[in-house]
Formats: sequence, structure tokens, C-alpha cells
Amino acid sequence: MTGQPSFRLGYVPGVTPAKWARIWAERLPRIPLELLQVADADAPGLIRDGKADAALLRLPFDRDGLHAIPLYVEQTVVVVPKDHLVTAADEVTTGDLADELMLHPVDDVLDWDALPGRVIDERPASTADAIALVAMGTGLLVVPQSLARLHHRKDLTYRPLTGAPESQVALSWPEGEPSELMDQFIGIVRGRTVNSSRGAAPTPPAKKKPAPAKRSAPAKKAVGRRKPRPRR
Repeated sequence: MTGQPSFRLGYVPGVTPAKWARIWAERLPRIPLELLQVADADAPGLIRDGKADAALLRLPFDRDGLHAIPLYVEQTVVVVPKDHLVTAADEVTTGDLADELMLHPVDDVLDWDALPGRVIDERPASTADAIALVAMGTGLLVVPQSLARLHHRKDLTYRPLTGAPESQVALSWPEGEPSELMDQFIGIVRGRTVNSSRGAAPTPPAKKKPAPAKRSAPAKKAVGRRKPRPRR
């Protein structure tokens, strides 16, 4: 229907808005939630250009003209072939990767001061390309766990990595007073209940039950005088 309101939500690879989308559908069934997947680098521009009302993206990013509230921190992992020595440990440190060849894709979302290991000069164009190179035995790759899951392959696995930067997912929207729908979505990601004063549409007050009708008192039986007995 022309002019029907909707809410457009951008999200970057690896971030899964399914839970929040389900809650939105339960609370606002008449207002569609449009999900728009966008590359990490393009997510802020999607909001600024008015192509999305909000976006789920990773910090840090250029926040000029945008609000942002952090939501959660992602686990950082190292992606390796299944037969790699790293798989013998439940968790590894950046020091454990000192002698390893490391891949650094152009779209890396982690904010590094210095990557571990021996970084290969030629950078893959994308994380997907880097994953393919890991499978070929070219090097290892450090990414947020959500991206390792997104690009899952049967011949690869990953292990938690300590001492590396962590990725933080945030909700961002344009500066200024949020719209009613924006406020609804903020309430959903912050866990407000449906009955919250700033949650979903207010629940109409319950109708008062009519007071039960009073029963009429039973009619009293008329008490007559006894007739005098006739004298014999």
C-alpha cells in the first residue's frame, strides 16, 4: 500500500538482527521492518543518505552526525585449517602466532596497533577472499567470531584469541530527536518490555467489569392474626 510506514534497518556482515526483528513483528505487526545488508565501510553513509533509518554496525566508525549506543562485544578468533597445530589448544594468544603467516584483508573490522605474526604484504580484497586463502594454506586470519561463522567451511575451524582487539557492535541513527519508530527499536534492543513506558504501543486499559446486580431481599411472609376458636 502506497505511503504505508516502515522501518529500514541496515546491518553489517556477521551481525544477526533476527531476534530483534522477531520482537518487532510481535509488537508492531502492521509496520514492516526492512532489513538491508551493507558492507561495514558503507554502513554510516547508508544512514546519512537517508537510505536506512538506523543500522547495526561495528565500532569504531565516523560518528559525525550520528548517534550510537554500544550493544555487545564480539569474541575475536583466529581461523585456521582443521589440521593446523593451533587446533590442539582451546585458546591461543597473539604470541602463539608469532611465527605464522597472517592475512590482513582490506575490509578488516578490527582496530589493530600491530598484527601478530608475519603479515603478508599483499592484502586480500575481502574477508571472504582471505578465508579462501586460509583454506589454501596461504596464511591464518583473525576476525570476530561472527564473521568466522558467516564464512564457515568444512575444512576450516577457529580458536578464541586473547591479546587481540575486540569488535563492538552498536546501533546507530541520525542525530536529533528520534522518531517514534526509532524509539520503539531502541527500546527493543535495550530490552524494554512491552509494558514499559517507552516500549511498544501502550496497552489499552482493561475494561471494568460491571458491578454484580444486587439481589432483592426475599419478600416477608405476612403474619396474620389467629382466628379465635369458637366456644362450646
